[in-house]
Amino acid sequence: MSADTILEDERWQKYSLEERAERCTGATLTHFGLDPDRFEISVLGCNDARIMSLNADFRDKDSATNVLSWPSQERGAARPGETPDLPTAPGSGPPEELGDIAISFETCEREAHDAGRDMGFHVSHLLVHATLHLLGYDHIFPEDAALMEGIERQILATMGLPDPYGDD
Repeated sequence: MSADTILEDERWQKYSLEERAERCTGATLTHFGLDPDRFEISVLGCNDARIMSLNADFRDKDSATNVLSWPSQERGAARPGETPDLPTAPGSGPPEELGDIAISFETCEREAHDAGRDMGFHVSHLLVHATLHLLGYDHIFPEDAALMEGIERQILATMGLPDPYGDD
């Protein structure tokens, strides 16, 4: 897997964002039988000011958020609750670009603290979540949210991590 991680905020080093991104994106792709070595995802470890700017530019929302994702192409399902069309890995040549992820340190840290969760666990969950967005999953409709959350639980369990939606 080629998770190309850029750290604009050095605080991410404490949480090994580069290695964590590789592990989480790889586990997500493997869950679907996709070879992580055949795909590339760019991950930006940034701060609230940067993600606020990105959120304003791309979503017209003037606020910070925990994670943003930009799929390289639309893969969403036609109807709520259906499975999106997964990419097919190229047989040879360079890896296929799946898209970009940006994750904000301060918002993640605040959310983890407020939920009484480990920051590393919270970041891992958000990286799996964002990778699912790159694969066409969403949570706008209740059926889509249920599908996506179930898959997140399965992937995190294979990584030895707890259910992010369960009781603490």
